[in-house]
Amino acid sequence: MNSSLAGGSTRASRSAWVYSACVGAATAIVVACCAGSAANDAALEAVAAAQRDSRAVGSGGNLVEEGKRIFRDDTFGSEAFWGGQLALHRALAGSKKGGVGDGVSANQALKLGLKVDAERVPKAVADGIKSGTVDLDSADATLALLEAGAVVGVRGVFDGNHRLTSVGFTCALCHSTVDDSFAPGIGKRLDGWPNRDLNVGAIVASAPNLEPFTDMLQVDEATVKKVLNSWGPGKYDALLNLDGKGVRPDGKPAATLNPAAFGLAGVNQHTWTGSWGTVSYWNAYVANLQMHGKGNFYDARLDDAVKYPVAARNRLGHKHDDEDLITSKLPALHVYQLSLETPLPPEGAFDSEAASRGRTIFNTTAKCATCHVPPLFTEPGNNLHTAAEIGIDDFQSSRSPDGMYRTAPLRALWSTDKVHKGGFYHDGRFATLMDVVNHYNQHFKLNLSDAQQRDLVEYLKSL
Repeated sequence: MNSSLAGGSTRASRSAWVYSACVGAATAIVVACCAGSAANDAALEAVAAAQRDSRAVGSGGNLVEEGKRIFRDDTFGSEAFWGGQLALHRALAGSKKGGVGDGVSANQALKLGLKVDAERVPKAVADGIKSGTVDLDSADATLALLEAGAVVGVRGVFDGNHRLTSVGFTCALCHSTVDDSFAPGIGKRLDGWPNRDLNVGAIVASAPNLEPFTDMLQVDEATVKKVLNSWGPGKYDALLNLDGKGVRPDGKPAATLNPAAFGLAGVNQHTWTGSWGTVSYWNAYVANLQMHGKGNFYDARLDDAVKYPVAARNRLGHKHDDEDLITSKLPALHVYQLSLETPLPPEGAFDSEAASRGRTIFNTTAKCATCHVPPLFTEPGNNLHTAAEIGIDDFQSSRSPDGMYRTAPLRALWSTDKVHKGGFYHDGRFATLMDVVNHYNQHFKLNLSDAQQRDLVEYLKSL
């Protein structure tokens, strides 16, 4: 991302924060003047505090770094749900450590798609993994990695006896992976890269207590488990708690692929489907209604009992917690996400000569640039289309407020082993880029030759 854009976003966020602080302090002065000298002293101290904080944010503060910390490590108080209600930590620990069942070994965790940040693995554990003295088939290894904060997106809470007492999730669970530089599933973090290996449905389904989901959805536990286990690796249904649609009309799972969180600067709409809102809207939505953190969330559209029966019944569009651990963190989280640049294709990822020809085809004959306008590779403005316009069914778009699909920005299309593992489009319906090109060649009657389609694919792989 252009550094000037990053600076502009940071300055805008800081200005808004400072303005709010000053307005709040000024209001305190007005109230205090009517209340007496003691209150006036308190108000003056509030002004001084606001000024100190504004200077810290304006000079020494770093919203990108703060946003990184939030993205990677902040659970927003979600332990109260995942541990306190679902008791998921007990399934992770196993009966020998005060939980239930056999526990989850490190190898099982890796097979479920959980990732390990190699830079946070204690040296003794890392050496043990290399030498084979650390048993990765034991739940003890999982607990050691959790206590070190090394499991990406998962934060364990431990007591003084190193016993796991709760667990919470962070943004990084679904929207980060690792480069596998230490071992498969273990390496340096790749923030913003979707975790297309993560079987979040199976992980949640293993929780000892699923009553919060059965109560919300008004179905039995067997149905909840069936839906969760149907998602598979890399997929998640962020709308199940709104409309209760666990399957598509064709019987396939309603879950969609985890999207990338990089390359979003300048892009309107954050999700596969339209008019939910900006990046900040979706951050607030997910932190409150998916991660089950403690905060405030408002969206009166969710009161529509016909379109969103589950949300309307549970008043999800009017969530209020006395302790708000989310709202104040949204600015920094937003700035960090907008700072995440699209990864460049590695050497040899595409044929440069064919890509050059494909670029011309993209901008002319194939008419791709009509919607995927360079360099955003989506429309600058209202980047939404009906299902009929793009030639697919409207199941997923019909779940959105306006029944539209977003023109997805074309990002890191060369990466089919990580970023686009599982296919293309919201549900992975197109296994390859050639499948995508073939679809539009037929839908728009472009009459591209086989050679033109191959060149076009090479250009797409260069993005």
